[in-house]
Amino acid sequence: MKGFRATALAILIAIAGVATRLHAAEQATPYTWNHVPIGGGGFVSGLVFHPREPGLLYARTDIGGAYRWDAASRRWVALTDGLGLEDVNLMGIDGLAVDPSDPERVYLAAGTYTHERAGNAAILRSSDRGRSFERTNLPFKLGGNEMGRGNGERLAVDPKDGRVLLLGSRTHGLWRSEDRGVRWQRVDGFPAIATSPSASASNNRRTQAIGIVFVVFDPQSAASERVEAGTPSQRIYAGVSTREISLYVSEDAGTTWSPVAGQPTGLRPNHMVRSSDGSYYLSYGDEPGPDRMQDGAVWKYEPAQQRWTEITPAPQTIDSEGDGFGWGAVAVDPRNPQALIASTFTRYGPRDEIFRSIDGGRSWKPLFEHSDFDHGASPWTAQATPHWMADVEIDPFDSDRALFVTGYGVWASRNLSAFERGARVQWRFENEGLEETVPLALLSPPQGAPLISGLGDIDGFVHDRLDRTTVQFARPPRYSNTESMANAGQAPELIVRSGHFHDDPGNVVHAAYSRDGGRSWRELAGEPPEGEGAGQVAITADGKRVLWQPRRAGHWLSDDFGAHWRRVLGLPPTAVVEADRVDPERLYGFDPADGRLYVSRNGGLEFESAERPVGAIGERVRVQLRAAPGHSGLVYIAASSRGLLRLGAKGLERLPGVENALALGLGKPEQEDGTPTLFVYGQLDGKVGLYRSGDEGRHWTRIDDDAHRYGEVRLVVGDPRVYGRVYLGTHGRGIVYGDPR
Repeated sequence: MKGFRATALAILIAIAGVATRLHAAEQATPYTWNHVPIGGGGFVSGLVFHPREPGLLYARTDIGGAYRWDAASRRWVALTDGLGLEDVNLMGIDGLAVDPSDPERVYLAAGTYTHERAGNAAILRSSDRGRSFERTNLPFKLGGNEMGRGNGERLAVDPKDGRVLLLGSRTHGLWRSEDRGVRWQRVDGFPAIATSPSASASNNRRTQAIGIVFVVFDPQSAASERVEAGTPSQRIYAGVSTREISLYVSEDAGTTWSPVAGQPTGLRPNHMVRSSDGSYYLSYGDEPGPDRMQDGAVWKYEPAQQRWTEITPAPQTIDSEGDGFGWGAVAVDPRNPQALIASTFTRYGPRDEIFRSIDGGRSWKPLFEHSDFDHGASPWTAQATPHWMADVEIDPFDSDRALFVTGYGVWASRNLSAFERGARVQWRFENEGLEETVPLALLSPPQGAPLISGLGDIDGFVHDRLDRTTVQFARPPRYSNTESMANAGQAPELIVRSGHFHDDPGNVVHAAYSRDGGRSWRELAGEPPEGEGAGQVAITADGKRVLWQPRRAGHWLSDDFGAHWRRVLGLPPTAVVEADRVDPERLYGFDPADGRLYVSRNGGLEFESAERPVGAIGERVRVQLRAAPGHSGLVYIAASSRGLLRLGAKGLERLPGVENALALGLGKPEQEDGTPTLFVYGQLDGKVGLYRSGDEGRHWTRIDDDAHRYGEVRLVVGDPRVYGRVYLGTHGRGIVYGDPR
């Protein structure tokens, strides 16, 4: 990552059968990188205002890294795009903290998963507002994309002594640093309940440790009232995600801990905030979220009186399916200790809501029925419902500005206090620059829109322009995920796509086709007799035959857009298929299970083994086939550890230099009628990056840089009309495109 001064972890990619390197990658070619705007699409799991500098605001996400709000341009600035594949597990941010006494300092608790395949977490620490980071590796894992990721904040800086940080972990208790996050030591005195089974949660047959979900320093409890080094806060609170005794307090700067007297039990705390009058507000749910939460409450705690008061804004309303709801977060106006907002969580009837109080929680009113939402910045959000409102915040310097997160982005109000005067609250989708979508399929056709995208959670888009958001695919159908897309080589506006529903209605075909470049769609007439829909699709060069490999099934062929299906012969069920871009009779298959190439010369009816296998790669390893436009019989294969393969006049051969080919795209040739420009995301000379070749792999140049790595790149697509332009599908940073400078 640009500005990182710690040594990155070695990448764990097995290289098998690497040919002798003939041409090393040459010096990087300068590129300019921009995002194709979607405007939201992923879960923003937390927001943190700096308490002493107006406009300084940070956001964290579950898989897309961290961001800083730029008030002048009204855009989010990504802070973690320099993380590469070897550190992709750090793109999930499980905690974020600012130093209240120093607006230059920001800290990230980075780590996406706690399972055995994930690497350990790290603290990323910055003294320049996230422009660069130093790194401290931790001896445990964090779960920025696991249950409880919207709780927080787990990471906190002592407002009286910026050298002191505390981190609540999921699996290893409480940790303390006394040198601004450089070194960490476990706090042995914290209660064992933080690592007990009761501090875990289960959902969909998964059990995950949640542990300590927030740490809050009491700024009025320093040993000295002078704000200087050596006068740390004495009173600290920490909340554990358990239905047992969950809130603990230390009166000696974190050495010893005891339960807070009189606290409620039976629910898990998820947020705790302090008001300027010394009171605290806590939100609770029966589960940590965001997957589910069926009960909850909001409580007020007054330490001076050791008094707890329940102030839950609305009672439970059990719908016909017996589903209740919890409370995602509560916030208090730093300028007015009586003004509060609180968000419901998984309240399906009638909808999730934010409630407002101006009397310290004694009475509440719902906001959304008196609100207007401006969808102009991202038109597709007009069809999205606010959900997963795991954090709400009020600007410390502007009582009219409140923000809430959702599973697809951030909303901000412009006139919150107008609610008390009977006016409608105005909300704007404030997500520019915060692109957290996961592209699953990308097309750049030779005519029509420059790009068509298939995405996780929000279906897909036709991008007529690359500098502004557009509208989603027209209904029907509207999938949750568009998993695969293909267009006909000689009829490029004819496109097929396959899709998946999170909540499958059961009466929709999981594939569709378009004859106008994706602007309108029709479902296929039916599905193959086997499989679970979605999966992968291909279409012959003339657009007359569709080949579909549904989930958990082999390959099927239809020449009437799904009215009738026949089984494809001779092709293993694990093979990946691509159609020739010129010859409608020719299709290709590559089986990663044994590294064997297959070719069909009768329009996909049957395939035959064409070459000696290159060796097993693994059934679950992602391989990609790309047929060259304008060149029948020319196909390139990103074959992971087997490198970059080419099928041409000389048969199947491995192109030199590429040690590991993870994603592949073909772009416009530098010379008319030449072979395509090759773009490979993979490993050359031991370095994972994005590389370009204009001479069939004889020479490669790196075209990304250490500031633009985007975690993991899963898709690479070259533009057939603009030489050198390439589109990247990232795992959590949306769609990026690059042009040569």
